[in-house]
Amino acid sequence: MAEAILRVEGVTKLFGGLAAVKDVSFSVEPGEIKAVIGPNGAGKTTLFDVLTGVQRATSGQVFLKGENVEGKRPDEITALGMVRTFQTVKLFEGMTVLENTMVGCHARSTAAFIRTGLSLPSARREETRILAEATEVLKTVGLETRSGELGTNLPYGQQRTLELGRALASRPGILLLDEPAAGLNPYETGELSQLLVRLREGGLTILVVEHDMGLVMDISDEIVVLDYGEVIAKGSPEQVQNDPRVIEAYLGIEA
Repeated sequence: MAEAILRVEGVTKLFGGLAAVKDVSFSVEPGEIKAVIGPNGAGKTTLFDVLTGVQRATSGQVFLKGENVEGKRPDEITALGMVRTFQTVKLFEGMTVLENTMVGCHARSTAAFIRTGLSLPSARREETRILAEATEVLKTVGLETRSGELGTNLPYGQQRTLELGRALASRPGILLLDEPAAGLNPYETGELSQLLVRLREGGLTILVVEHDMGLVMDISDEIVVLDYGEVIAKGSPEQVQNDPRVIEAYLGIEA
């Protein structure tokens, strides 16, 4: 069996003595879509912040491809292959759809700043490669016909798709999606579901925090359920849907 691409071991994050995340452990296998769900305030985004170096864990460890990432900066973790999106869209204003996507490619560019500034041949070759790769990513997410438009001028749903595309452009080993369906209508959510399944079929590993239960149940191989920062259930969508603790904490007693 292949080694887990991401391993979370006993992670706790305290804020002033209050545990936002408490002794959380799980792993994500290569080529898997794993979802983290839970009520508002359950600690999901704090967990993502710890995994990606935005916050430091109070205790516990996070291993990416077997390497302990404790103390590493977000950019260092990105360079190791773990990339995230955020709940709110964070596009670069004044940049086109294509330019926003190229920023993701630059995250792994080998062209040093000085060589790029001097337009040396190696830097020009690198830029040509990045342009081609960004264009291919836009085809993958269905935005190639909007490449010349300002990213911030796109409809909201397409802005979220562009942010996903920019993350994909960095060629992540594992992609962390924080509420990717937030603000999307049912049609856009359906398109997102199909895209994520295609990406998984192409070999991408995905960890997603999401409130849309329809999307979660459609795409997830396994689900981790948090409540008050603690894991209360793990398992397949069917197992989680029928777990009494999940029904009470998240889906509601009447469900």
